[in-house]
Amino acid sequence: MSYPTPHAAAVAWLAYPQVQASLAPSMLDWLFDEGSLTRRLTRLSGDDFCVTPLFEGWQSLREDECQALGIALGAQGWVREVFLRGHGQPWVFARSVASRAALERGGLDLESLGSRSLGELLFCDRAFTRHPLQVCHYPEAWLPAEVASPGLWGRRSRFSRDELDLLVAEVFLPALWQVAREDTR
Repeated sequence: MSYPTPHAAAVAWLAYPQVQASLAPSMLDWLFDEGSLTRRLTRLSGDDFCVTPLFEGWQSLREDECQALGIALGAQGWVREVFLRGHGQPWVFARSVASRAALERGGLDLESLGSRSLGELLFCDRAFTRHPLQVCHYPEAWLPAEVASPGLWGRRSRFSRDELDLLVAEVFLPALWQVAREDTR
């Protein structure tokens, strides 16, 4: 799946201090939670959680992804897009990317993940370091058509292990916010 790429200047990835005063505490809690999102969604769903792969393959990475990974603009990378589902509903759209060169050096086989969670793999391997989370209103054009909607909040962070860098973006979909609100009642 390939989506049009808005100009990088149109996407402002923001740190916690830049959004702290403007977002509800419950939203901040989800966006900046540094624990495993897979584990949190599994708990929220009462173990009715699954990962549905949408796309996996090599393609040119977006400008903002190249900048975040510190690689040349237009570099080839492995792209994995999935839905994280609770009770069968898409709760989160996730896009994970790594440069071809980094994967060749880093020895991580992303092609064999299938319906397993990349997040679980990253959190089980203590050699990975998670860099600070950033958030943005995720561009509608970057989302699969079935969930595309303006104004959805997404977050991303970079995970590093030796010479391997992975960039993981997660977009919180309306069905998740509904269930999360009901869970706090």
